[in-house]
Amino acid sequence: MDWNILGHQWAVDLLAQHAAHGGLRHAYLFTGPSGVGRRTLALRLAQAVNCLKPPIPGQPCGTCPACSRLEKMQHPDLAIIQAEQVGGTLKVDQVRDLQRSLSLSPYEARYRVALLLRFEEAHPSASNALLKTLEEPAPKVLLLLTAESVESLLPTIVSRCEVLRLRPLPLDEAADGLQRWGLPAAEARLLAHLSGGRPGYARRLHDQPELLEQRQSWLNELSALLGGSRVERFAYAQAAARAALDDRDTLRTCLQVWSSFWRDVVLSASGSAAPLTNLDWSTPAQTLASHLGLEKAHAVLERTEQTLSLIDRNVHVRLALENLMLDLPSARL
Repeated sequence: MDWNILGHQWAVDLLAQHAAHGGLRHAYLFTGPSGVGRRTLALRLAQAVNCLKPPIPGQPCGTCPACSRLEKMQHPDLAIIQAEQVGGTLKVDQVRDLQRSLSLSPYEARYRVALLLRFEEAHPSASNALLKTLEEPAPKVLLLLTAESVESLLPTIVSRCEVLRLRPLPLDEAADGLQRWGLPAAEARLLAHLSGGRPGYARRLHDQPELLEQRQSWLNELSALLGGSRVERFAYAQAAARAALDDRDTLRTCLQVWSSFWRDVVLSASGSAAPLTNLDWSTPAQTLASHLGLEKAHAVLERTEQTLSLIDRNVHVRLALENLMLDLPSARL
């Protein structure tokens, strides 16, 4: 089967068989890291069971009105439930509203589909409210949940779903797939590494070049800080902490990028054959590895990740950043 998905062929074959031969489950749970393809696979299943002109059983055509509207997540028989923002909370009232809509017959599709995204963000009361629907599903209703892992959900939720665990693709496979989607070879290879083999995230980086520009800016800032004075470092910490009052997520993403770079430094210092994440910054990483050695590089990586953890726990942001600035080595890249 070809569902126009990069990787996860085993999952495509399984779901296509369910859709084609009457083995459809009432609920599926797609787990894996963000950007690995959970939502895309769920939407393809929704298309497979509701396609108006399937070329063969279990294969959505991708072009009929039902497939087109499901792809755009604008179908009248598709309900999308998620927290208002990443890291937010999916509320019990959202689940109860969904339950009322699922009690109705489909408007025009074969199945009414509920797509519950990032369900690990569901409030416990929302999870408990969904249990009744999972235990007593209405006919012609398909529940599709996505989450980081089964461990992040109630066991009673997991036990009532068919679970598909999606994992990042091997980097070479991801790069080859991105080239088949029309990306130049060099860009495909870089994005495969930056995304860690997550095709959805790689595609987002390609479609939103401002994300790559911001990443480059953050790495340039780190390079400047390594060669900067303590006064310059503390001024940066003050400005970043002030900005985080309104947008803490941006600071978190910046620290994640820095952490990925320090991981590359550690890998270079250790002589590991593991692939680097920031291929376009491999030379600075190797330079720092030679300058610092493995022990010091690992200490900076640990401090960066500790700072990220502290910010997630809502500690004093400026103090956490100033401590990180003190632990950054002095080096010129």
